[in-house]
Amino acid sequence: MNRQILRLAIPNILSNLTVPLLSSVDTALVGRLDDTHFLGAVAVGSAMFSFIYWGFGFLRMGTTGLTAQAFGEKNQPEMSLILARALVVAGISALLLMAVQVPAAKLSFYLIDASTDVEHFASRYFYIRMTAAPATLALFVLNGWFLGMQNAKFPLYLSVFVNLTNIVFSVIFVRFFAMNSDGVALGTVCAQYLSLIAGLFLLFRGYQPDWRSVTRSAIFKSETFRRYLQINRDIFIRTICLVFALAYFTAQSAEFGDDLLAVNTILMQLLLILAYGTDGFAFAAESLIGKFIGERNRKSLREVIRLSFFWSMGLGAITSCFYYIFYRDLIFIFTDKTHLADLAMPFIGWVAIAP
Repeated sequence: MNRQILRLAIPNILSNLTVPLLSSVDTALVGRLDDTHFLGAVAVGSAMFSFIYWGFGFLRMGTTGLTAQAFGEKNQPEMSLILARALVVAGISALLLMAVQVPAAKLSFYLIDASTDVEHFASRYFYIRMTAAPATLALFVLNGWFLGMQNAKFPLYLSVFVNLTNIVFSVIFVRFFAMNSDGVALGTVCAQYLSLIAGLFLLFRGYQPDWRSVTRSAIFKSETFRRYLQINRDIFIRTICLVFALAYFTAQSAEFGDDLLAVNTILMQLLLILAYGTDGFAFAAESLIGKFIGERNRKSLREVIRLSFFWSMGLGAITSCFYYIFYRDLIFIFTDKTHLADLAMPFIGWVAIAP
């Protein structure tokens, strides 16, 4: 069982770590610009998208669980229907997000009491990145479906691709075109759409979905569609509670000035790296639990829950020690400003025990 967990968990950990590492690169890029307003803008803009996109994390998690159950049952038509159903929901959700982006931005800036300069650049960042909503949500679905099919390699390939292209575009736009925080946002947009194309290529190259079973009536069949929405509703509520806490943290940081906002942005990156790393075991557990439910294998179901818990605890303990020993060195990865590093030092204990 350990081998099955690690077969899925290790690619998932590597895949997940590229997400905070990407935002870490963005933070490092703007953190070395002359004005800290750009770093604050990326922090506020990223927090807004974390609230929005994490709220739609059900598109991945719900798709993974249901696909894994269909995989365990060896129900090929249902696997294809789950994919189609999730893509439809993702498309509708993206259109709704783009339709309400202006009032959403105004509400966010009302709640986040940032300085005038930070709010100006954060709003530009927000509107640029919002154009990538269709691609971002569709990628959630594709990654969730691949994981449900017990395939952790394709999500890893996509994560590496999206983050490498994002880094390349962001460096080009920020360093060579002097677009500051706008360049970081535009780099993300370009990377998301290129990655969606890559994801569709992997889908059709690696699988042969049963498209004959995918009809409008089958997608919107009342019983199965209601079950899909009910599962995703519970995940959505859980995720919103988590993201609200993180958004509140950023909002409170903004009230204490741009320097403390910048410091807390860096500290949050360290915590997110850990969170995404341990999520690798969570993703593996989702895939295997769904599969064993589909197979009606209760013994393996209990075993995978127990072992995944211990693997996650071990990774958290190792990360705590690493953060405590190399704390100051890690801070200077994100910024070259000594006064920000000095401001961050009193929080070493909290960062170390957080895992």
